[in-house]
Amino acid sequence: MKLVLYIFTILVVPLAFFLFFGKEDISFLKNKKVEAVKGTENESGKALGSEKLSVEGLSSESNPVISFQPVKKEGISDLSVPDAHSSIILDVDSGTILQYQNGREKRQIASLTKLMTAVVVLENVKDLKEEATIDGEAVFCEGTKVGCPRSGYCVSNRLKVGEKMSAENLLKAMLMNSANDAAIALAKHIGGSEKNFVELMNKKAYELGLRDSNFCTASGLEIDGKEKECYSSAYDIARIAAYSMKYDLIWEIMRLPNNTIISSSDGKYSHEIINTDIIMEQIPGRLGGKTGFTPLAGHSLLMAAADPSGKHKIISVVLDDPYRWQDIKTMINWAFEAYEWR
Repeated sequence: MKLVLYIFTILVVPLAFFLFFGKEDISFLKNKKVEAVKGTENESGKALGSEKLSVEGLSSESNPVISFQPVKKEGISDLSVPDAHSSIILDVDSGTILQYQNGREKRQIASLTKLMTAVVVLENVKDLKEEATIDGEAVFCEGTKVGCPRSGYCVSNRLKVGEKMSAENLLKAMLMNSANDAAIALAKHIGGSEKNFVELMNKKAYELGLRDSNFCTASGLEIDGKEKECYSSAYDIARIAAYSMKYDLIWEIMRLPNNTIISSSDGKYSHEIINTDIIMEQIPGRLGGKTGFTPLAGHSLLMAAADPSGKHKIISVVLDDPYRWQDIKTMINWAFEAYEWR
């Protein structure tokens, strides 16, 4: 009998443990809190780690809104987004995941990258009125540019080599118009080179605990031959968006209307920029959104919205979704219908 128990202990129990716990299981992510920030500090210098992120980047001690938790209503089915390669809905204040589909899969994210670019710019620029000089690398980059809301489709003047523009105006062009030239100009102004700036981006990703991300460019354009080295996940993007809400300017820019005009520092050149968010008037409580597309990444979209009370905010992300506009609206509507905050 002792021999049987001994064999059972050394062979069967470990095998059972492996079979039960050894497989990757992401079900724990649903309706669980996530740490949106690691290793960063708020304005008072207090470390943010185990604390949950609020809209202002403050702890729950100073923001009573964070005490509310989303609770799923009885009889509400889970949401599937079959056309999206990856999707996620995150409650900003509590860090609760409301919907999740392949959220940790690493893949190219195109211009959603620019949200991290904006964060790094704001955390390193000394003055938003600083002038960045536009060079040939920025002017002749691929894809969307200042004045050109789509590749090959221009509605206004493009940037000129030697033109000087404030960091704030370049941020507007980058976040609204998804302008790659603006992203490159900002990166070179802050880092001295885009390569140095990307190192700052990846350093920030590490500080935030973004384990699914590796940035290659400030614009989100993949590097030829190194496309697989440029990636993030829906989960990480949602966390970047939650963190970025400590910077009101980012979200104010993403809500700017079409036909916004930006000018060079000397007033010699002016440029009309178009907001790439084509459904910004169709979502009540919309806080801002960012589009992304490359042939490799597919059509992707990030959108943040608040409930009718304005107290509870969610972030929705879809990656590689040909029906991104309709799906993101469905996700936001579902979240506010399926959950109540207590």
